Order: sequence, then C-alpha cells, then structure tokens
Amino acid sequence: MRENLKKTSFLSPANSAFVAEIYEKYLKNPASVDQTWRDYFAGVGDNLSTIAEDFHGASWSNGSRPKVVGTAVEEIKTSPATEAERRKQRDPRVDSLSALMLIRAYRANGHFLANLDPLGMEVKDAHLELDPTAYGFELKDATKTKEIFLGGELGLEKATLAEILHILKETYCGTIGFEFSHIGSAEQKDWLQKKIEASNGRPSYSLEQKKAILQKIIEVEGFEQFCHIKYPGTKRFSIEGAESVASAMEEVIHTSSGLGIQEIVVGMAHRGRLNVLTAIMGKPYAAMLSEFQGNLAFPEDMNISGDVKYHLGTSSDRIIDGRKVHLSLTANPSHLECVNPVVVGKVRAKQDQLQDAERAKVMGILLHGDAAFAGQGVVAETIELGDLKGYTTGGTIHIIVNNQIGFTTSPKNARLSPYPTDVAKIVQAPIFHVNGDDPEAVAFISRIAAEFRQEFKKDVVIDVFCYRRYGHNEGDEPSFTQPLMYQNINNHPTPREVYAEKLISEGTVSQDEFESMKQKWSDYLEAQLAAAQSYKPNKADWLEGKWVGFKKPEGFSQVDTGVALKTLKEIGKVISTPPKDFNVHPKIVKQLEVKAKMFETGDGLDWATAEALAFGSLLREGVPVRLSGQDSRRGTFSQRHSVLVDQQTEADYIPLNNLGKQASFEVIDSNLSEFAVMGFEYGYSMAEPKSLVLWEGQFGDFANGAQVIIDQFIASGEVKWLRMSGLVLLLPHGYEGQGPEHSSARLERFLQLCAEDNMQVANCTTPASYFHILRRQIVRDFRKPLIIMTPKSLLRHKLAQSRLDEFGPGTTFRTIIPEGEGLVADSKIRKVVICSGKVYYDLFEARHEKKINDVAILRMEQFYPFPAGELAAEIKRYKNASEVIWCQEEPKNMGGWTFVNPFIEEVLVNAKAKAQRPVYAGRKAAASPAAGYMKLHTKEQKELVEAALS
Repeated sequence: MRENLKKTSFLSPANSAFVAEIYEKYLKNPASVDQTWRDYFAGVGDNLSTIAEDFHGASWSNGSRPKVVGTAVEEIKTSPATEAERRKQRDPRVDSLSALMLIRAYRANGHFLANLDPLGMEVKDAHLELDPTAYGFELKDATKTKEIFLGGELGLEKATLAEILHILKETYCGTIGFEFSHIGSAEQKDWLQKKIEASNGRPSYSLEQKKAILQKIIEVEGFEQFCHIKYPGTKRFSIEGAESVASAMEEVIHTSSGLGIQEIVVGMAHRGRLNVLTAIMGKPYAAMLSEFQGNLAFPEDMNISGDVKYHLGTSSDRIIDGRKVHLSLTANPSHLECVNPVVVGKVRAKQDQLQDAERAKVMGILLHGDAAFAGQGVVAETIELGDLKGYTTGGTIHIIVNNQIGFTTSPKNARLSPYPTDVAKIVQAPIFHVNGDDPEAVAFISRIAAEFRQEFKKDVVIDVFCYRRYGHNEGDEPSFTQPLMYQNINNHPTPREVYAEKLISEGTVSQDEFESMKQKWSDYLEAQLAAAQSYKPNKADWLEGKWVGFKKPEGFSQVDTGVALKTLKEIGKVISTPPKDFNVHPKIVKQLEVKAKMFETGDGLDWATAEALAFGSLLREGVPVRLSGQDSRRGTFSQRHSVLVDQQTEADYIPLNNLGKQASFEVIDSNLSEFAVMGFEYGYSMAEPKSLVLWEGQFGDFANGAQVIIDQFIASGEVKWLRMSGLVLLLPHGYEGQGPEHSSARLERFLQLCAEDNMQVANCTTPASYFHILRRQIVRDFRKPLIIMTPKSLLRHKLAQSRLDEFGPGTTFRTIIPEGEGLVADSKIRKVVICSGKVYYDLFEARHEKKINDVAILRMEQFYPFPAGELAAEIKRYKNASEVIWCQEEPKNMGGWTFVNPFIEEVLVNAKAKAQRPVYAGRKAAASPAAGYMKLHTKEQKELVEAALS
C-alpha cells in the first residue's frame, strides 16, 4: 500500500520539481494555476512563503533547477535509473514542502493516533496521512541527520525528520488529541496552534499544583468509595473511572475567574452529580449523607414532593484567589440533555442583569455523557443557539464524561464516528480529547478551553475518555453485555492510584504522604457521617437573590391590572406612527392608520393592539419584555408587525423601544427549534422573575416538539426543585379547517398536567382578556407558568374586539365572562352553554341567526386554576335551566371536556342547580386532532353548534 501510495502521490520524488515550479507560479499569480492547486497551496498556509524566498538557490541547495514543459518535468540531465539515485537528487525545497504537509497532517489528524483510552482497548489503525512515506520520505530518513528547512515552523528553522516526528508525536499524539482544523477562522486556529505547540501539547505544573490535583481526585474517589461501602447498592451514578472530570471543572472555574468571570451556571446529567454538588459546588457532605439516609433535602413544612438526590441543584459562592465566583447547578430530570438550553437561558438572563454585553462575566458549563451528546437532538439545537444574536451567551464549555458506553450500548452501535463530539463541528467549536487517567492533561486542556472561550466567546468541547467502574447505576450488572470491557476495568487501577503512582515515581509525593492524604479524607467523611445523623435543613433553597420579595401563593386572587387611559393613548400613538422618512410597506401603512383610529374612537381594539398595549405598559413601568419564537417579529399570521422594515434599506424600527423612559423590549425570530428555544426561555424566566418572558409557537401543536420541557420543567419544576418560573407560552389554537396539524395546541395535555396550583391555562376570547392576563403575570408577587391558547381567525374577527376603557383603571382579568343583554329574564333561561375560545363566536352568531333568546352562553377564559366560585355565581343566576352544556370544537377525547366535566358537576351539585351534570356537545372522539377536508370540517362545526343550542 505504501509503495502504491508513493507512486501515485504528487509529492513523490518524480514530481518534486513540478510541484515546486507550480508553487512558484502560484506565488506570482494564483490565477495562473488550476483551482485545485490554488486550494491545495492555500491550505498549506503562509509558511511556504518562507521557503519560496529561497526558491532560486538557497544556501542548502545545489542551485540546479528543473525545467517544466507542459505538465511534464524535463530534467536537465538524464533521470537516474534507480530509486536510490532519484532520492539523492530529491529537491530540498520539496523536502521542506513535504515536511510542512506532514506537520499540517499531524495538526489535523494526529488525534487519531493519540493515547486516549485509559483501558487500552481502542485499536489504533495506521493513518496514511501521518505516514512520512506518503510525502516521499523513506523510513530510514528518520534516522538520518539531514536537516530540512522549516522556516520557523514548530519554532524551528531547520530540523531532521526524526526531530520533526518526535515533536509532532509528543504534541499531537500523546494523551491529548486536538481537533481544530475544521475551524474556519484563521485567527482562532493560529491561537490554538500556538497554545498547543508552545508547550508541546503537555502541561507544566508545580509541585503544589500537582498535589492540589491529587487532593481533588482523592476527595472525589474517596467520597464515591465511602458511599459505596456505607450505602451498598444505593443509586448514586458514580463518577469512578472519570474522577479527573473534577480536575477539568476546577481548572475551568479557576482560569475563568482570573479572566473576569463572576458567575458560572452548571448543567449536567446524573453521572458524578453528587461529587459535583459537594466537591465543586460546596454542598455540605453532612447534608448529602443525610439524604442518603432518606431525609429530606428541604424543610418538612415546605409541602413539596421533591426529587431524587442525583437530580437536585444548588448554588454557592466560592472564593478563588481572593475573587468571589457564584456557582449554581441547575436541577435536572432524567432526560439527560434537556437541561442544556435551560442553562444557557439562565446564563443569558444573568448577563442581561449585569449588562454584560461582552458576555465576559457570566458563562455556562455543561457536563454530558458521551452517548447522550451524540444521540440527543437537543444538544445540536442548543449548540446552534450559541451564535444567534437573540440567544448567544458568548460560548459554553462542554465537558463530556466519555464512558465509552451508553447504559449497555457500545459506541459502535450508537454512532459511526470514533468520537461523540462531531455535532460540535456545526459551530466550528474546538474539540479536545483527553485520556482521563492523565489528570494533568485534563487540567491543561481545561485551562486552554477557558482561555479560548474568554478570548473568542465561542463554545469549546472537552472530551474526557474514561470509563464507568460499575454499571449504569450501582445496582446494574454491566458484564451481561460488555464482559471484556468489565474484565479490563476490574483489573485496571483507579485514576487515584494511576496518578499517585506517577507522582510517587517522580518524587512529587511519597507513599506515606499519599496514604496520609487518603486517611485524612476518610476521617473527614466519617465526621461528616456522624454530623449527618442530626442534620436538618434550616431553610429552603429558593426565593433568594433576584427572587427576594416573591412569595409562595396561598391562592390565586385577582389583581387590578388596568392602566391609565392617558398612558394607553400615548403608547397607541407610538405604535401607530412610524418615523418620518421611513419607508413602510403600503399594506402596513393602512394597518397603522386603522390602529390610530382605534385610539381616536376608543373602540375596535384588536388582539395585536391589546398585546402591544400590555407590552408597552409594562415597559413604561420598568418591566423588560422578551418574546421569542419562529417568526415572532412579524407574527405567524402577519398580525403583530412589532418590527417595521424599511422597504428600501431593510433597516429595522421597533415602536415598543421608542416609548421614552422604559425597559428593554426584545422580540426575536428564533431558529426552527421548539425544544431548545422553549428550554432557553424557561431558563431565562428562572433567572429573571422581573421580566415578562414569552415563547410563541408558530402553531400551537408545535409545542409538542418541546414536550420534555413542558413535562419535566414547566409543569413540575416548582414541586420537585422549588424553582418558580413565570414563562408564558403562546400557542395558536382554533378549528378553522386547516387540518390536523394546525388546529389544536393540545389543550388536553396541559390540563392533564395541572395540579397543586402548578401553572395557569387559559383560552381567552377578547383582546382585553389577553391584555389583562399578560399584565397579571407580572403584577402578582409570585410566578407561575402561563399557557395561553391564542387565536388565529379571532385576530381579525369583527366581534373579537374590545373598547379602550376595558383596559383602563379598575379593570381586571375575568376568569368567566357572563352573558350580556338581549336574552329573556334569567329565570326563563332554559339552557346554559359553557365554552371557551373561538367556538363562542360560532355559538353567538348561530344563536343570533336562529333568533334564540333563552340560551345563555358563558365563556370560560381560564381553565386552571379552575374558576369554580366564579362559575357557580353565574350558574345560580339560571335556577330554572334544565340543561348545562359543555361545548367545544375539539374531539371528545381532547380539548377541555375530560378536565372540566368533574369540576362543572361539582359546581352544579353545590349550587343545587336543576341540571346536576353537564352534557357534552362537540366532535366525537378521534385519533386525529381535526379533519383534513374543509367540507368535513364545516359539517362537523355546524353539527356541534346545533347540538349545543337545540
């Protein structure tokens, strides 16, 4: 194979003069050579120019030059008959060119030959690009003293092939593998290359630093083994085999704090979480051991369900070299990577609080499992947010705990790549692979990663090759599926033993000193275990920092959310008046004229105007507003136009950022992601309770792409982890014949999750209701997620309008909107129809058309918390109504019916109504949310309205 490669390589001796001649032409005029040669020489880099300076007779050449005729090389003298003779006449310039290509190959692909696997089970195939013979060198050249001109490359003017290979292998094929050739920025690649080669890819640590690394590994491994002995079989998702990950975190924190980072938000899965909580975050060991004994992690009077200990988070301040760094670990469910966008959302919120536009004061660290990093789509979604203006945090440091296995799945069955990290290449992040049994190397690349993040504000990936000493959890038997790996692991010394042996052999510590360090730590843990017997948490870890002043609600009482009419008109003037000399689209000009008339007459305010008034009034009160989603700036249905675009220059104008003295308004068109973007906004709302934070689905059913965030965070985060959120989800919902995918926001799924006053679910019918419920989200002294079924056809429905005075002082959100005038006396009402959302207008128009005046229609604007008191007050008005109907557009097994049925029945019984049970009117149960044909949709809609009113 090598001989064939030599014969066909354009760098073989026979082609040497030709390559040199082509390169000279390229330097004089790149356009004079073929595009393939231009690409090739451009990839080699600027270092060839140094060699070119000596092209016409260097001191180390014989001065002879070949002549090039067409595409063939015509030698001055007859070509030697043997390969040996040709080797003697190989042009020294081509040796230099070949050496540079060899160096470039090692920089790009040296990681393939690096010693990364602590278990030594990884089979390293020969990599032809790293073979000197591929560049025309003979193997015996490595033993010769002939020097090759390098022009400063590798810090050398000249070097033998043996010296070059030694440096390259030491730098790029040691216990660290570097991947940075995929990065497009020459500046970033040059920075990394210099950092790596300045130390030959190896760290240099003092005795004190080495002892500190050993001490941290002793603490991490010692705590795991202590728990293993004291609580055998208890799940803890041990980090044993990957103890050096703690070295990575410590180095990132220390380096980053020295570079200006004041706060770090951490997210991670289960593996090693207990050690991160204690050894890194500073949670008392006594508190952790108390939880091992089954005690609660919070005061007993909190009345929450809690979560397992390897899901919990914490926060603390650490002093590092006299600098305070605030650390927070975000609570995480078993969906391994779903915390990623939550963490970066929290980071962005904290950066905004500190006005950290440079992204230099707050950053995120994410710990991943190898299988999850490669397999979970939310990883890619989150990474892609990193460079987007509305979501960037200036780079996250990703640390992969590469156990070389996922539960029971080997990497060969989980991915094609030799690494789990390829997804990070979509944002051209540098990737460092490192042998976890070399904690100094782990710390070294962690320092480079932290420095790179601060320098270039980009993501960085640290892939720590390690292993999992036990199974997926401590009760699992891994040899069922990986017997050879676990035979190897059982015979392999622990990272503590490996590193201690290294330090002892080099004289950094003695065996006695090492034993003493272990014993002191064991004694400390025994003391903490004794303290755990009486340990009781004295306060809940919540409502601190930015949450000071907020309360756990005792009920959901209504609050005044009205705004002075003068203020509303001032906002109306701004949102309906574009700047002079701004070229607004003609259709939008007409919309603005209509909007201006709304404020002149005080009537006909539509949905988008109500929303703008809610946002604008909060902004004027100093409350920031952040709205993001797919096409949110314009609005999916071209209703919002929160950003006007000049039709000639494409310049932006945002009316709501021109209100005078105000807070900031952000409206962001997101990338085509639901999972990551919703998670990001949830994280933002967790860190910033004093902002109105909203995520909008392009259509309501798109929320199902983020179901994990809804289930694991929004619905249950408070009762599991004592973490409030005021996030608002805007989900377009309504049956207009648009088919199964764009009709239902799956109201039923949200209602099924409702309990313990965990969130609010609403389906408003008027712009005023929408205005008030948005303002209510901020006016209250507590925060709960709010899910709103927003309309589509009602955005422009002539009946779905409100008067300006419905937004004014003394007004508020109404959970039930009662009947107005035009019906018979309350005592003569024969039927009460309860409904929610758009179907109200279908019922109202049908009732008017059929001249029915003895059927009352009640609108339920809020499903949860269920407005039992308000509904009972209205039901009591109609004491002779023999029927109470629940009418909905959705199929019977969807929508609100199964949720409201028992609540309405309870109201009817308690109110002693004539009808003791509600009757259903709506579509029959179905597998699909809606019909796909307009004719069928129209027929079904007509039937359900008639069933409700007949």
